Amino acid sequence: MKVLLINKFYYLKGGAEKQFFDVKELLEKNGHEVITFAMQDEKNLPSPYSKYFVSKVDFSNVRFDSEGMRTAGRMFYSFEANRKISKLIKKEKPDIAHIHNIYHQISPSILLALKNHSIPVVQTLHDYKIICPSYSLFTKGKICERCKGYNYWQCIKNKCMKDSRAASTLACLEMYFHKAFKFYEEKVDVFLSPSQFMIKKIREWEAPIVDIKYLPNFIDTSNATPVEPGDYLLYFGRLSSEKGINTLIKAMKGLPRKLKIVGTGPQEKELQGMVAKEQITNIEFLGYKTGNELNEVIKNSLAVVVPSEWYENRPLTILEAFSFGKPVIGTEVGGIPELVREGETGYLYKLGSVEGLRGKINDIIKDKEKTVQMGKGAFEFVKQFSPENYYEKLIKVYEYAKKQDS
Repeated sequence: MKVLLINKFYYLKGGAEKQFFDVKELLEKNGHEVITFAMQDEKNLPSPYSKYFVSKVDFSNVRFDSEGMRTAGRMFYSFEANRKISKLIKKEKPDIAHIHNIYHQISPSILLALKNHSIPVVQTLHDYKIICPSYSLFTKGKICERCKGYNYWQCIKNKCMKDSRAASTLACLEMYFHKAFKFYEEKVDVFLSPSQFMIKKIREWEAPIVDIKYLPNFIDTSNATPVEPGDYLLYFGRLSSEKGINTLIKAMKGLPRKLKIVGTGPQEKELQGMVAKEQITNIEFLGYKTGNELNEVIKNSLAVVVPSEWYENRPLTILEAFSFGKPVIGTEVGGIPELVREGETGYLYKLGSVEGLRGKINDIIKDKEKTVQMGKGAFEFVKQFSPENYYEKLIKVYEYAKKQDS
């Protein structure tokens, strides 16, 4: 089978990109030919199809001048993307298209090209962009559902995008434009959600999704074994306000264990300043790490903390922690409770509760036997999310999409 795999970034930018490349490798390993389509960027990995990629665009500084409006117009509909993917389709003749993130940089203009060539379309939902102008259902430091009922103008009122009126106005108009023409609702045959929570939330919003199926992310544990508990707590991931790291720092103050923080992001300096100001001595920032270097940090930890304060979909950090037999302390929100089973694979606490989190950390520290037991439980639990299981279900979805499109 020829699969056209599409994502706006073609380098390891975040969890969505990791899953994109993992799916690419999995399909190729099982004998499928994978054709890729993305945006050009100097950070991109090599691709034989890069000449078809859309030109790079930067939305970091949106302005209401003529040049800014031309750039912003691409968010709504990219003629370049439609033209280039049409050329790629004519040359390669894929059997199916599997979309990941295309918002803004590529736009749903490619969906029309795919449908014009009668190609079935599957889309994995990595965030809430299908119902939320700012992707995350999170603004001003809190979970937000003000746009429910197609009230996307709330995005402008609350400056949800980058705390910018201009960026928020464009995101709002983009949502109304795409909903008016039903690009995603009518051009995508099957949506895939990595969590049951996301399906539930989308249904609550009554978004007219044609079809949405549950397919959790996978992780390869074939060469992994549980590792004995280390002596420090670990957070690894993006350093931004929705991740709840402020709460974690407050909870760690005065505890008899160290917290290591791995990652970078817009909140990095603020968090470092907070630690310095509060004179918290048991927190260490390690910066960005990946590959074997990151694996070693996870292996040597006591437990991993996922203190998110937004509707997490299905954090890969939890699966990665479980693959090394590390229990996870996580917020009781979004898709986290689908993975963190209280007392079995880790502990849950109420969103934003410093004392609740501190209590769970103390439980981990004081009861090593229980921590080891939960780590083993986490390792056994994560085995069900194997590449083999994922591949088997994904191919069934592809076949289903073909029937829907015929």
